[in-house]
Amino acid sequence: TGSRPRYLPELPIDEKIVMTSDGIENMDDFPESMVIVGAGVIGCEYATIFSGFGKTKVHLIDKGDRILPFEDEDVVRVIERNMENNGVLIHRNSRLIRMEVKNDRVEYELEYTDGGKEIFNVAKALVAVGRTPNYEELWEDNVTINITKRGIEDNDTQTNIGNIYAVGDITSDISLVNVGELEGRYAVEKIFGNPKRKLVYENISTIMFLNPEVAGVGLNEVSAREKGIDYKVVTLDYACIPRAIAKRNTQGFIKLLVSNDEQMKILGLKIVGNHASSAMQAVALLISMDKGIEELAECVHPHPSITEGIQECVRMLLGKSLFKPDAMRGKLSCRTSTSGVYEDICF
Repeated sequence: TGSRPRYLPELPIDEKIVMTSDGIENMDDFPESMVIVGAGVIGCEYATIFSGFGKTKVHLIDKGDRILPFEDEDVVRVIERNMENNGVLIHRNSRLIRMEVKNDRVEYELEYTDGGKEIFNVAKALVAVGRTPNYEELWEDNVTINITKRGIEDNDTQTNIGNIYAVGDITSDISLVNVGELEGRYAVEKIFGNPKRKLVYENISTIMFLNPEVAGVGLNEVSAREKGIDYKVVTLDYACIPRAIAKRNTQGFIKLLVSNDEQMKILGLKIVGNHASSAMQAVALLISMDKGIEELAECVHPHPSITEGIQECVRMLLGKSLFKPDAMRGKLSCRTSTSGVYEDICF
């Protein structure tokens, strides 16, 4: 069914001056300034795009103390630093209390958590506060499909109405193109037979088109803590990777999460930096197979490549690292999280 941008009724959205992610595609020139409402993935990607062209002063409204609240702090620090170095003004701990179109420009007022208020004037506004599934007129009122705030409840794509299946944006699962395709193929197999493999979401890779690129699969530290999972996490800076050094682009890091036990099953991988999205699939496959790091340790990565950094993360966990942490201070880390309490460990 697809989806549409979520509207905030109190904002004067006209898709010309105050736009959503649909209307912004109709612009024929770069505005000299723009405010973006929403510091999630869509808002941050557009902030990256427009600030990257160097023609638009971007303001980004963030109700918390940091953008991308579902991401780990070390990821956010890199993205925020690059945004601000590119001229993006991040309004932290702020709440939009008024937005009006005056003389074909946008005037907006913010209230900060400390009680202060401030008024700004920009050329355009982008409202990026998520998307809404297209539910309308899909079924009669007497069809009682279970729906939550997140979407249709389903069991392996099958709704509570046995002969009705739901896939993609309309479900309560991850709203991504590749997930919709995966669900669609699975639903057809289930309708006409018995799928050979269960539908698995834990190994779905994601990418955020930021500066630098951010890609991940499985759990990050934020989600692991929310689920009450104890874990080990190793981090390797791009400055330790020969390919990144040769490309003279060592901004970024690789972070690998595993279970905090002898098995060290792979929980998740996050990469911030050049070629990040190209390094996910081996780890994604092992997560779907519920495997530990021994299988990953056996993978011989090409040299020189960014994926060698994953191999080195595994070696750190196995106590076989090429690097001495005392000689690479700030570039390597290995720690455990038990009941939310961190402890640095040697490797």
